[in-house]
Amino acid sequence: MPEGHTIHALADRLGRAFGGHEVEARSPQGRFAADAGRLNGRIFERAQAWGKHLFVEIGDTTLHVHLGLIGMFPVKHLVAGSPSPPVGAVRLRLVGPEHFADLRGPMICSLVDRARQREIVATLGPDPLRRGQRPDAGWDRVHRSRRTVAELLMDQSVVAGVGNVYRCEVLHRLAVDPLTRGVDVSADIWQEIWDDLVLLMPLGRTFSQIITMPDQVDEAGRVMRSGRGRAISRRLTGERLGDTFDRRFLVYKRTGQPCPRCSKPLQEKEIAGRRLFWCPNCQVRH
Repeated sequence: MPEGHTIHALADRLGRAFGGHEVEARSPQGRFAADAGRLNGRIFERAQAWGKHLFVEIGDTTLHVHLGLIGMFPVKHLVAGSPSPPVGAVRLRLVGPEHFADLRGPMICSLVDRARQREIVATLGPDPLRRGQRPDAGWDRVHRSRRTVAELLMDQSVVAGVGNVYRCEVLHRLAVDPLTRGVDVSADIWQEIWDDLVLLMPLGRTFSQIITMPDQVDEAGRVMRSGRGRAISRRLTGERLGDTFDRRFLVYKRTGQPCPRCSKPLQEKEIAGRRLFWCPNCQVRH
């Protein structure tokens, strides 16, 4: 399932491609035809992400999208002024002056009013990718819970946008025991988890890939500070992962391999319906 950085990058991409322009909207698949008709010919106002939820304002209507496990919404340039023929079951196609975007396989694709949008956002915890967000609301839930911190990090009402890769990698980066109950997690540790997400997730947003290895994090930070990150982000369509950095992780899907910190074998365990990867030997902080 795409994590929050993917949805924020998608909102950026849609805004750059269609913002301020009239869009053609249709449903090649047919399942969204009536609602696409309500969007057709309207001005694309803005797109914004809250965790894994995308809200696109077109005219006086808001499109709500959750990509779920298999959804995609790539944004591509028109070729000779026209979009390429639809490939697969395209739920919604948006066409603007220079770009088109095809939505495939979403878990949610519906039109909502502003009241419903507020209701959805109200169910979410703080989003590390939104300005002005603080971890306090998440902490209120964590320190009262007997669930493990690994499970709590996957709860979108605790932190919005975090998925399995970020939970595994951040807990290892901070040497936190993922099986620690929320009631036993210190406020300082929770702040460190939040701060690391605030550091890492913007890198994912820019490069369209999850970056957690210390050497890659340092290099990605240098690229962003130099201004080159903007050009990299603008050339990505969202159809596939970015390739600026080699795909390497500290613990994710490395069961049985040596821990990069202590060299002991890494383990895995199912937590909150997903496979947790961690090092029982050195992830001991609470």
